[in-house]
Formats: sequence, structure tokens, C-alpha cells
Amino acid sequence: MKMKKNAPKVVANGAKKPTKLKDMSVDDFMNSFGDSGSDSGSGDEQDSVNDAKVAKAKNGVLNGNGHLGSESEEDEESGESGEEEESGDDEESGEEEESGEEEEVDDENGEEEEDVESGEEEEDDESGEEEEADDESGEENFESGDDDDGLDDASSDEEVKGDIAVKHKKSLHKLKDIDPEFYKYLEENDKKLLQFNASDSEDSEAEKGEGDDDDDANDDEEGLVHKPPSKLEVNSDESDFEGEDGMPSQRKSGVVTLKMIEKWRQSLQNEKCVQTISDVVQAFHAALQRVAPEAERSACVFKVEGGAVFNAVVQMCVLDLLPALRKYLNLTSASLSYTNPVKCKRWIKVKTLIRSYSADLLQLLGGIASVNITTIVLKHVHQMTPFIICFPNVTKHFLKRMISLWSTGDETVRVVAFMCILRATTIQQKTLLDQVLRHMYMAYVQNTKFVSPNTLPGINFMRRSLTEIFLLDENVSYHHAFLYIRQLAIHLRNAITLQKKESTQAVYNWQFISSLALWGELLGASSKQALQPLLYPVVQVTVGAIKLVPTAQYYPLRFHCAQILINLSRSSGTFIPVLPFLLEILNSYNINKKHSKVSMKPMDFSCILRLSKAQQQENGFKDAVIENIYSLMLESLTNEAHSIAFPDLALPVVVGVRHFLKNCKVANYARKLKQILEKVEENIKFIENERKNVAINLSDLKAVQDWETAVKVKGTPLGVFFTSWKKMNSAKQTKLKKDSIDISENLPKIVRPKKKKTAEGPVELLPSDDSDSDIGFGNDDSPKKARGKRGKKSKGQPSQKRPKLSEDVSDDGADDVVEDVDLSEW
Repeated sequence: MKMKKNAPKVVANGAKKPTKLKDMSVDDFMNSFGDSGSDSGSGDEQDSVNDAKVAKAKNGVLNGNGHLGSESEEDEESGESGEEEESGDDEESGEEEESGEEEEVDDENGEEEEDVESGEEEEDDESGEEEEADDESGEENFESGDDDDGLDDASSDEEVKGDIAVKHKKSLHKLKDIDPEFYKYLEENDKKLLQFNASDSEDSEAEKGEGDDDDDANDDEEGLVHKPPSKLEVNSDESDFEGEDGMPSQRKSGVVTLKMIEKWRQSLQNEKCVQTISDVVQAFHAALQRVAPEAERSACVFKVEGGAVFNAVVQMCVLDLLPALRKYLNLTSASLSYTNPVKCKRWIKVKTLIRSYSADLLQLLGGIASVNITTIVLKHVHQMTPFIICFPNVTKHFLKRMISLWSTGDETVRVVAFMCILRATTIQQKTLLDQVLRHMYMAYVQNTKFVSPNTLPGINFMRRSLTEIFLLDENVSYHHAFLYIRQLAIHLRNAITLQKKESTQAVYNWQFISSLALWGELLGASSKQALQPLLYPVVQVTVGAIKLVPTAQYYPLRFHCAQILINLSRSSGTFIPVLPFLLEILNSYNINKKHSKVSMKPMDFSCILRLSKAQQQENGFKDAVIENIYSLMLESLTNEAHSIAFPDLALPVVVGVRHFLKNCKVANYARKLKQILEKVEENIKFIENERKNVAINLSDLKAVQDWETAVKVKGTPLGVFFTSWKKMNSAKQTKLKKDSIDISENLPKIVRPKKKKTAEGPVELLPSDDSDSDIGFGNDDSPKKARGKRGKKSKGQPSQKRPKLSEDVSDDGADDVVEDVDLSEW
């Protein structure tokens, strides 16, 4: 059968992707040789043609055994004719393949493909179906012709296959002269195709078991035996341990030993092996199951026995597991702050392991009693935070545990737990900030129900740290702050309208005051305008709490609220009138009233909201009231000492203090407030002198602010005095706290006189003193003393006689005799 040499050229469509190698035939590949030399299209079309040629060439290599259908059979026909293979101008029209590997090629020239004539006379068909029928008949005739030529034998088939492979190899070598550009393209992109070996055609037969020893011997003689490459590509060791679901398969259970732990540690430090990470996580889980209650225990791969092994496993996980995970995922400690581990290529292999380890780590935190060990584990959790928050279920438990430690733990534990919360919230701020704010505020309120000198530092830390979390996003914080401030206002409104004890207690408690302190500090620390609309509601609720029950019993609460307003005024730069609430105490309370009790130590209002009647009668109460008025008044005046309106603001203070000094008869109290009056008058004169030197238009707010800033930088007399007093007062408070802690050292000691040593001799069984000797124990020759009259005896009472003691008691060295005493004789 001969092929038409003047067949039209077929150019692959550049818009389509190149056909895969396994879908190409040898004929298509040979047909592409003529096209490459004559194609003069654009660069994109040429690249697509080259890709199609590579695919065809690879398919020719794969299908060189002649078992892939009509294309291979037509190759045999072309091999018989021997014209196209020798000249290298083989062109073949694109006929439709019936074997399921058909390819549609767009003809750019608009010409239809011509059919291959099978050696019999065939007329031009009017439809494509007739052409396919002719091709099939031609193939049948070709097969029958092969049978007639004696190709039924297996040996003859193998010879033909070998000839085809040899001819194909020669065609590949001739390709360099026929189409040098395409040959160069193959060298650059697919050298394996040019390194074709005839023995490759026998691979499929070897797989099916059709080959025999005789064929191998013949191939060795012909030099066509396939030679494997010098380096074999193998998969990583990690795939050997993976199960069907992609997770490492579990090994047989065994007891963990120190040698195994050391081996794992070396592997974690030096290798990137997911199996080692899996073993370490399983060992850590087994260690936790050892200390877990029996009802909560589950089956484990490993078994941990002994405290030394338990400690070694935990230490290995804390020190070496995280660096191994970072190394395996190609991450650094710095990149974890901005890189999501989920995006790593190997994340899927360690995802389940990290989830299990994170859950076990949080379980371990719940069972540790030592503060030092808890701190160490928390630092490890802080490093693992970017991995933990990748799992929503674990993150929920993580936040719950961290907030619990932040609100109830030791000082160091609180700090590290807050750092974990802050890191997790910063990484996933959009998803975690809302629930973190809600849960942390509820924990803060619950743990401020009782305030004492021991719990006060922890409450202050919670307030400052919670303020930092709220300032991460003030727009989100506004909704929470508005809701909780509104709740405080509702409690205050109910207390004012109902006027019941229960409603009053809902306001006058530490939780309410601590919430006001939190919002005051938050608004003062806010630098943006998002939270400023809440300033007025907070001030009004605080003032309402002061006026709710304005009696001496709640003076400590009034001082706490005044301190909140003073701090808010200083930090926000807003004038808040606080002095009237302090002057009201001086004018309403009778400070000259004598006290009925004497206090052993000064009274501290820092942890007190309400005073009892007994405490109000002590002299320490009046001392504490005057001391708090002095400090709060001095701090409030200092905040406005540089103001251009200070002489007008201080006028009520001057009038109120002078009135108090006129009626006060206690020298210590009068001396303190007189000192404030002198400093205020001195500052008034200073501001008036500064105002005289500069002509300022009061309507020009910017000029007024610049003047006040200059005066503040220059310094005011009241400001200088307050700075020195604050240093002295802080040192005094520190000393008082230290004295209260070391109070046991100041207790008086009882000095007991040392007993004199008695002379050596026989030791008496019951040695008696002088008073006992008068009763008559033993022989005593000393005269008895006359007893004095103790009073007249009553007539109706019988006289009590003392029992007579035995006079025969002698101490001649005989043994002591103990007799029963008859109580009726007494």
C-alpha cells in the first residue's frame, strides 16, 4: 500500500494545548516532520506545533510495539513500501481513529483531509462514513495479506516489531537533517525522546508475561537490551509511612524508653521526618493518658512508665518539637507572625498531628499545680499559638483556658497567658477579637467581686491588659463598650427610681466600680475619635453613683469615683468638675467631733467601699478622710494648674478651705489644708502674672492652647510641689505596705527567765514547790502557818474538813507507793 506524496499539510491549532504523548501515534509523529520544515507561521503557532510534535514523538516511542490499533498497522504498510521512511517526507492525512484515541486537528488552509488508499480500488466517497468503511476494509485486507504472507507465527511478529523499532530509531536520527529546528527543540525540552532504544518496545510484553528467555537472548545478541539509568528516582521516606487517608500509619505499641526519646530527639534536630514527629506526638499523648483519670483514658500507640520517662517526653516536646515543625514546613520564627501555616505545602501531612498535640497541650495546662512549670508550658504555648489557631475547635478551648489563667493565675502566669491571647487575637483579629473582648470582660467582672490587698495588683493588671485588647480595634470595641456602659446606667437608674436596698447594692459594689474604672481608663487611653462619644455617659454614670447615697458611710466609694474622674480628665484633656464633691465633705461632716475609739493603725480606703458605724467612730477614719481629700484635691488642682482660667477655677476651693479652717479645731487637719491653700494662692498669682505679659484673644483657641502648653513646659508652683509630694507619698505607702507584711517581726517578744539548774542527786518523782509543801506532802517539821479568816460562814452550809494525810510516809529509800484517792474525803 502506497501513500500519496502530495497530501496537504496539516497545521495544529495554536489555541489548543498540545496533545499528550500517550495519545499520539507514530504516523502523526512522522507526518509532523514535513510540516515543521515548511511551516512559516507566527511564533505562537510554531511553539504549539513543536509541542504537538513532541507529543506525537513520545507516543511513537510508547506505541512502537505495534499493538495500538490501525496507526501501527499502517506503519507496517509504510514499512513494506519503504518509500516514506527512507526519504523522511512521510505525510499522513488525519484519519479518524476507531481505537478511542481520536484527535481533531483544525485545517488552517481550509482543505479537507485525503484518505489513505489500502491497495484496492476505492472511489471517492461523498460522506465521512463511507471513508471510514473504506479504511476498515483496507485494514482487513492488509491483515489478511499479512496472514497470507505467513505472519501468524509469533516469531515473525516479533521480527516485524523489531524492524519497526529499528526503522523508527533511524527516522529519529534523520530528523536532525530534515527538521533541525524541531530536533533542537527536542534536545532542549525532551532528551529522553531522542534517546530511544528498541528494547522499550518489549516493556509491555514483559508486563503481560509474553516474553521468554529466547527473546532476551536474541536481544542481548542484537545489543537492544534496555539499560536502566545510573540514578533511580525514588519517593521520600515519608510516603512509606502514609496510610490510605494520607496520614502516617501507626506502629505497633511499645513502652517508651529513654533511649527511644534520645533517638527521637536526634531525629527532630537533624532530620525532616514526619514519622518522628508522629511518634513524638503519640508518646506525648500516652504520657498524658498515664496521669489522666481512668474513666478518661483511651488506647495509645505507646506506653509511658515512670516519672523520668514522663518528664523526658514533656521536655522533648517543649524544647524540640516546635523547631522540628518549623523545619519540616520551611518556616522561621519570624515568618510565623505573618505566614499562615495552612498555606505550606506539607501542612496536610502534619495537620492531624498538630491538632492532637495542641489539644493535649491544653489538657496538660489544666492539670499543672506548680507555677514555674505552668509558666514554662505557657511559653511553649505562646510559641505554638500560630499553629493552634488554625483549628477553630481547639482555638475555642485555647481561649477559654488562657482567659482563665489570665484572670485567676499567679502574677507571671497572668502575664504569659495575656501574651498568648494578644498574639492569637493579633493574627486572627477579624475572627477572634469579638469573642475575646466579650469573654475577657466577663472574666474581669467576675473576678473583681472581692478586692483585697492581695487581689488588688491582679485586678489592676487585668484592667490595663484588657484596655490594650480593646484598643486593637476601636470600631469593634465601641459596640461592646456602649452595651456594657448602658447596662451600668440601667442599674443606676433602677437604684434611683426604686430606692430599694437590693437596687442600691447593685450599684454600690466592687464590680460596678471596677467597670467604671475600666471604661475611664479606656477612654483616657483612646487616641482616636471612635470612643469619644462615650465620654459623657461614663462621667454621668460616675457622678450619679457619687450622689446616690451621699453619706459618711460611703465616703470611700466617693473617693474611688473621684479618682476615676480625675484620671479621665487628665488623660483625655477634658475638664471634669471633681472639686465640689470633695469640698462637700469638708462642709457637711463634723470633723471636730471627738472619736470614741482609737485605731491601732491608719485606715486604708484602697480596698474599702463602705464603712461600718464602729469604723466611723475611730480616729483613723477622720485621718483617712482628710488624707484622701488632701491628695485628691491637690491632684485635681495640679491638672488645671497651667490653665489660663486657673484663678477662676480655684476660687471655690479658696473659699471652701478658708471656711473649713475657720471652724476646724484639730491642728493636724488645719495644717494640711492650709498648705494646699497657700500653694493654690501662689499658683493663682503666677498665672495672673503670666497673663499680664501676653495679650491673648480668648476666642482664639489655638493661641490659648499654645500659651497653656508653654506655661506647662515652664512649670507651675503647684505642679512642682505636687511632684515632690507624690514621690514622698509613694515612698510612704511602700513603707506602710512593707510594715503590714512584716507585722510579725514587730510583735513584742516575751523574755522568760532561765531556770536554775538543781544540784546533782536523786531526782524526785514529783518535785514540788514551796506552796505545795505547805499542804503536807512528806515529813515536814516546819510549823504550820495560821490561816486567816476568809469571811463568815453561812449558817446553812456544812463545814468542809480536809482529809487527814498519813503521817507514816517516810522516805527511807523505799519504793514509792501510789494509792487511789477517795474523792469522798475531799
